[in-house]
Amino acid sequence: MSAELREIERRVLWLAVRMVDAANRERDTGDGVKVGGHQASSASLVSVLTALYFGHLGPADRVSVKPHAAPVFHAIAYLLGDLDRSYLTRLRARGGLQAYPSRTKDPDGVDFSTGSVGLGAAAPLFAAATRRYVDAHFGPRAPSRFVAVLGDAELDEGSVWEAVADPATAGLGNVMWVVDLNRQSLDRVVPGIRVAQWAAQFAAAGWHVVEVKYGSKLRAAFARAGGEALRDWIDRMPNEHYQSLFGLTGEPLRKQFLDGAPAPVVAAVADVPDDELAVLLQDLGGHDVAALLDAFAECDRVTDRPSVVFAYTVKGWHLPAAGHPRNHSALLTGEQIDALRTASGLTTDDEWDRLDPTTPAGALVAARQAALARPAVAEPPRPVVPARSGVRVGARASTQETFGRVLTDLARDPAVAPYLVTTAPDVATSTNLAGFINRTGIFAPDARTTWSTDPVLRWVEGPEGQHIELGISEMNLFMLLGQLGLAGELSGQPLLPVGTVYDPFVCRGLDAFIYAAYSGASFVVAGTPSGVTLAPEGGAHQSTLTASIGLELPGVTFAEPAYGAALDWQLCAALGEVAAGRGAFYFRLTTRPIDQAPFEAARARLGDAVLRRQVLAGAYRLRDAGPAAVVQLAASGAVLPEVLAAAEELAEEGVEAHVVDVTSLDRLYADWQAAVRTGIRSARVPALPGALRTAFAPGVPLVTVHDAASHAMAWLGSALGVPCVPLGVDGFGQSGSVADLYALHDLEPGAIVNAALSAVALRG
Repeated sequence: MSAELREIERRVLWLAVRMVDAANRERDTGDGVKVGGHQASSASLVSVLTALYFGHLGPADRVSVKPHAAPVFHAIAYLLGDLDRSYLTRLRARGGLQAYPSRTKDPDGVDFSTGSVGLGAAAPLFAAATRRYVDAHFGPRAPSRFVAVLGDAELDEGSVWEAVADPATAGLGNVMWVVDLNRQSLDRVVPGIRVAQWAAQFAAAGWHVVEVKYGSKLRAAFARAGGEALRDWIDRMPNEHYQSLFGLTGEPLRKQFLDGAPAPVVAAVADVPDDELAVLLQDLGGHDVAALLDAFAECDRVTDRPSVVFAYTVKGWHLPAAGHPRNHSALLTGEQIDALRTASGLTTDDEWDRLDPTTPAGALVAARQAALARPAVAEPPRPVVPARSGVRVGARASTQETFGRVLTDLARDPAVAPYLVTTAPDVATSTNLAGFINRTGIFAPDARTTWSTDPVLRWVEGPEGQHIELGISEMNLFMLLGQLGLAGELSGQPLLPVGTVYDPFVCRGLDAFIYAAYSGASFVVAGTPSGVTLAPEGGAHQSTLTASIGLELPGVTFAEPAYGAALDWQLCAALGEVAAGRGAFYFRLTTRPIDQAPFEAARARLGDAVLRRQVLAGAYRLRDAGPAAVVQLAASGAVLPEVLAAAEELAEEGVEAHVVDVTSLDRLYADWQAAVRTGIRSARVPALPGALRTAFAPGVPLVTVHDAASHAMAWLGSALGVPCVPLGVDGFGQSGSVADLYALHDLEPGAIVNAALSAVALRG
C-alpha cells in the first residue's frame, strides 16, 4: 500500500471515530438518551472504503454502504469536498447527518439508503438489473459498476439470498458485493466458520467469489518454512478462538494462539518476537488496501456474472476495543480519543481539517475528487400520461380486470408505452397482466426461443420485452420496483414501473416496500385480489391489514376504487405523478365483478369533470339522499353493492342515507391531517378540508364499511365530528362464499342497516 493511501486511511479512521465521539461526549441533547454510533463497525471498513473511493471507483459508479459504516462514508465525502465541515459535529442531529446513509436526507450524495440490514446489499443488484433494462430499451448509458459494502451478519437475512437467487439478477457482471467479514454480529462472535458455506451459496447462484483473507505480513509468513502448517491452522481456527486472541499480547497471546497447535505451527512463529505477534496475527486482507485493489480489479475482469469479495477484517481495527465481543456500540473514552488523536498526528486545533493539498496524500485526494466528479446531465424527457385510457368498462366488472385492461390500453399509446415496465413475483397472469405481456413481451437480456403454444399467454422473451418476471419473492418485487422507480436518478431514464402482487402478501414484502418508499422511489403497485372478498381461498389468502399499511406508509398514496372508470382515472393520474417522480401508489383491488350502473348514475348527476375531481380527491357521494339524509354510509372497494342495498332498505323504512364511495382513504386523511396541523401551528380551529366537506354531510352520523380492519376507516367519525359505527374485518377469515364471509364479518346489508340505526341513535 502506498504511503499516501496509508495516510488517507489513517485520517478517515480518525474522522469517523471522532464524529461519533463528538456526537456522544460533546453534544447536550437534553433528553438523556444515548446518541450512539458505531465506532468499531466503522473501523472495520475504513480500509475497504479507502480502497474503493481513493483507488477504484469512477464517477458513474454507484455504491451502497453498510448502515453502521455511515461515519466512514461521511468522512470520505468530507475529504473529497462533498460535505461541509459543519456536518462533522452534527452526526445524528436534527438537520445533520443521519444515523444510517439516506439518499433523501443526507447532504453528501448517498446513492442507496441503508438501515434495514440486507436491503442495502440487494438494492445495487436491482439497480444494475434496472440499468440493463434501460440500456436495452433506451440505448446504453455510461458504464457503471454497482457496489454493495455489507456486513457479514447481513448474510443471515433471507432477503439477501432471495435477491441473489432470482433469475432477474443473473449475469450482472457490473455488480460487486464486498462483505466486511469481521466475524461479529451485534450480540456475539459469529460461531463456527461460515464463509465456506456462504461462498458455496454464491457460487451455486452463479456468482464469482473472491477471498481477501490475509495481509502482506501473514502472506510472507506463509511463504517461510512451516508456513503451510501455519496457514492451515489459522484457516481451520473457529471464529471464537481467533477472536479470543484480541486484547492479548506477548506470552499470553502466544499461549492462546498455539493452544492445541501441532509442532510445525509452533515452530513457524517461534522466531516472531512477542511484541510483533499480535501485529502479525491481526494482519488481515480486509486492511490491506493493495490486496483489496487487486481483488476489485479481478472482479472487473469477470463481466458475465456478479462478484462477491469476502474481505477479512477486524471489528474495531486500530481501536482499543478491537475484536471485543461486545464492541458493537462501545464508545472510546476521552482519554482514548486523546491518544488516538496523537497517534494520528493531529491536535485539537487541526483535528477536523482536510488533508493538506500540498502534501502527496492531499494531492491524491484532490486528484480523486476530480476523477469522481459527476458531470451535469441533461434532464431526459418524461412520459406524458393521459387523464384516462381508452378502456371501456362493461356493465359488470372487477377492478382487477379493469386494471389489466387499462395497462393494455396504455401500451397502445406511443407517448406512454415505451416507459411502461411491469413486474410480478410469478403472479402476472393471475393478476391480469396477461394482456400487457402479450402486447409487450417479457424482458430478457438476449432473445430466447419460445416453446409454449399457449393461445392465452404469448410468453415471448427478449431485449424488447417490457415485463420483468420474478420468482416467488415479494421482497424482490418491492426491491425491483424501488430501483425501477429511481431509474431517472440512477440511470438517467424515468420509467413508469407497475407491479402486481397478491394483496395478502404485501406484508411479506413490507420491509422492502418501506425501503423503496423511504428511498423516494416512484412506482405503482396493485395488491389484488384483496380482503375476505377472496372468499373461497380462506384466511391465509384474505388480507385485512393491508389498507392500514397503505394508509400509514409515508411516501405512498393508497387507493381502493370500486368502479372501473374511477380506477381508470386514478391509475392514469398516479402514473402521471410517477412520471414526475412524486412518490409511490398502492392500489388495493378485487376480483369481484360489480354492477357499474351506480357509478354511471353519479356520473350523469355530477358530470365527468366534477366527478373525476372528487374521485381523485378521495371521495364522492355515490348516492345522494338530499337534505333528508339522517345517516351516511362510507365504504371503499368491493363492499359498495352491500352498502347500496342497505341504503335502499333504510329508505324503505323511512331512513334516508347518503352513500359515499371513498376512493382513497389516504387522500382524505392527508388533507385532514394537513388542516389539523395547520390549525395547531397557528392556534386556530382546524378547517375541514374540501374533499371531506364535499362528500360528507355536516353533523350527520356515520357508518364506515370496509373489507379490511375496521379501524382503517374509523377515523372519519373523528374528522367529521359525528357518531361513527365502523364495520370491517377484525378477525381471520375462512373459506366460503362472498355472502358467507360478509355475513360472518357483519358486512351484509342487514348488519349495515342495524349499524346505521345505531349511529342515528348515538346522535341522541
